[in-house]
Amino acid sequence: MSWLSRLAERQIQKARLKGQLQGLEGEGKPLPDRPGDAFVSAGDAVGFRIMAQAGVLPEEITLKKQAAAQRAHLATLTDAAARKEAMARLAQIEMRQAIAEDSRRKFLR
Repeated sequence: MSWLSRLAERQIQKARLKGQLQGLEGEGKPLPDRPGDAFVSAGDAVGFRIMAQAGVLPEEITLKKQAAAQRAHLATLTDAAARKEAMARLAQIEMRQAIAEDSRRKFLR
């Protein structure tokens, strides 16, 4: 167990003993189904949920939504020139998303 895991466990134990983990929102209810979290580490998923609840989204999530919208737009195009331009835009968005994801992974190491 890493020093960070031990520290986190100690903080959780301290909060539990002080009663700070009682009466929290959703206590006693099953965890919500979040199939998208299957592709994200547990730590990242928690961080993303906290940020989402605070009304803040990480750049990579914003870019992921942009890429999905661009794919949907691309599917509607029939003109070859327009499709080529839309594919270039999609590639740019996906590259920025990959850079943002890689940056987060390197930062958290």
